[in-house]
Formats: sequence, structure tokens, C-alpha cells
Amino acid sequence: MNLTTVISTVAATTGTAVVGSIASQDTKSRWYRKLRKPGFQPPAAAFPIVWTALYADIAVTSASAIDALTEQERFDERRNYIAALAANLALNASWSWVFFKAHRLVPATAVAAALAVSSADLTRRTAAANPVAGAALSPYAVWTGFATVLSGRIAQLNK
Repeated sequence: MNLTTVISTVAATTGTAVVGSIASQDTKSRWYRKLRKPGFQPPAAAFPIVWTALYADIAVTSASAIDALTEQERFDERRNYIAALAANLALNASWSWVFFKAHRLVPATAVAAALAVSSADLTRRTAAANPVAGAALSPYAVWTGFATVLSGRIAQLNK
């Protein structure tokens, strides 16, 4: 992998993680503690572990896909991939702000659903460039799908 590409994708995912984590600090707020949550919600300690692994996964697999598209001279696909990655990371960071800061449960579910669709698309694009990287990114699509179900159930329990 090209070092410049890796640095770029690491910087983008790190920025996303920082922006999202600023909003997510409200997990200790009275509002969040009082929310009814489904029994299938993972323990709080699981979220930073899972997200750290997923952000590393996104950074590495995206760098691999971008480099593969460059090497294959598929420059339109490369440009579209980078745009899809940027959109995905923007959706990713925005969920925490809509959920934790704005306390908007239904809109947060909509953001989560858009993120799940975007993550599936990013996984598809990654697999088209590098099948191994696409397979490695698939847990991200699965996790964001699960997050959508979780967000929806929290919204339903707290009408």
C-alpha cells in the first residue's frame, strides 16, 4: 500500500472517530441513562472496542481499494470511491450528534439506515477493487445494519 494513501485514510477515519466521540461522551448523561434500551444492546464497553477495530478496518481496506483502483488505472472509479468513503464517514460521525446531542431518536435511526446502506455500498466498491479487502470490510456493513436495528428499537421503546 502507498504510504500517502494509508495516511490519508487513517486521518479521515481518525477525524471521524474524534468528531463522533465528542458527541458520544453524553452516554453518561441523565437523558441517555433514562432511555429504555433493548435486551440485545451490547454492553457499553463493547462499543469503543468494536468501533476502534472498525475504523482501523475502514482505513486499511479503503487504502487498499484506492491503491488497487489507481494501479488498474480505473480513475473514475477511484474518484467515486473516495466520494463514497467521504459520504460514509460523514454519515458515520453525524449519527452521534443526532442521537446523543440532539436527542432525536427517529432521525438518528434514519441516519443509521443511510449509514448501513452506504457501508454496504462501500463494501461492494471495495470488493470490486480488491476482493480480499472487500471481505475484510464486510463486518462494517453488518455492524451498521445491527446499529440501525438497535437505533430503531430504542426509538420505538422511547416514543
